[in-house]
Amino acid sequence: MSLPDFLVIGVPKAGTTAMHAALSRHPELFLSRVKEPKFFLSDGPPPAQGGPGDAQTYQEHVWRRADYEALFDAAPAGALRGEATPFYLYDLDAQNRIRRLLPKARLLVLLRNPVDRAHSNWTHLWAAGLEPERDFVQACALEERRRAAGWAHFWHYVGQGLYGRQLEHLFTLFDRDQILLLRYRDLRDAPVPTLDRVCEFLGVQPGLLDAVPSENVTPYVADTAVNSALRAVLRTGGRIGHRFPPRVRVAVRGPLLRGLQRERGGRPTITPAQRAAVLPYFVEDIARLEQVTGHSYADWLTVGQDTDVID
Repeated sequence: MSLPDFLVIGVPKAGTTAMHAALSRHPELFLSRVKEPKFFLSDGPPPAQGGPGDAQTYQEHVWRRADYEALFDAAPAGALRGEATPFYLYDLDAQNRIRRLLPKARLLVLLRNPVDRAHSNWTHLWAAGLEPERDFVQACALEERRRAAGWAHFWHYVGQGLYGRQLEHLFTLFDRDQILLLRYRDLRDAPVPTLDRVCEFLGVQPGLLDAVPSENVTPYVADTAVNSALRAVLRTGGRIGHRFPPRVRVAVRGPLLRGLQRERGGRPTITPAQRAAVLPYFVEDIARLEQVTGHSYADWLTVGQDTDVID
């Protein structure tokens, strides 16, 4: 069997893509070339429909076990195999599936201030032309309606950030020494020591990784009339694109996306008013997270600006 020895299981927009890219450079590690295969998110085929663009994403899931194992066939002898799907922490059923198939796996979790994580998530989908709601606070308020309509995990801006509940469940399935809990700011502010911690946790030689690549950084997209029209076309493509071959989707979507992201500038930052409006969603769970982990996350309860530069 070619199954992974470790997984990066969370969370979206908290440096998991950068972590995947960094660990891929270690000679004793092999990470699947497919980032986010999403194997553990379903028993059998994933859903066929969802929110804007979800149908295409579901088509990309590596859900057959033979296909999943094939992702690791090229691993050199003796190398530890791994993959990164940041939705595994959020999806409690996925946690259960991991426990059944990989009970000895080592699990890496990156946590980010849940308000900033949610805003980065919304910005990502806005820049991709898929998010129809131009107001971040209102997009968070729409979550229950979107969940009921079957929109995929990446649209769950609030739910993805309820780490206390997620980790509480994870700790019932795995010994705590199988789980390495990191903060996003660790990867941002002290990348080399953080990568050394990860290597020591995985049991491979530290000191060989000297940088975290800048990966998956969301571009700037202004809210203009032209961009509004481009987003409308992209959302239409998101609804019907799954009916066409991937090469056709890429050929059509590429120029539209480049047009949408043509401008240069800083990404939209969350305002103090927006932060104050969204923070109440997370206050109770932050207390739960502190109780579950024994660590303080009091800094997440402030209205200070986030200065993260990698996603």
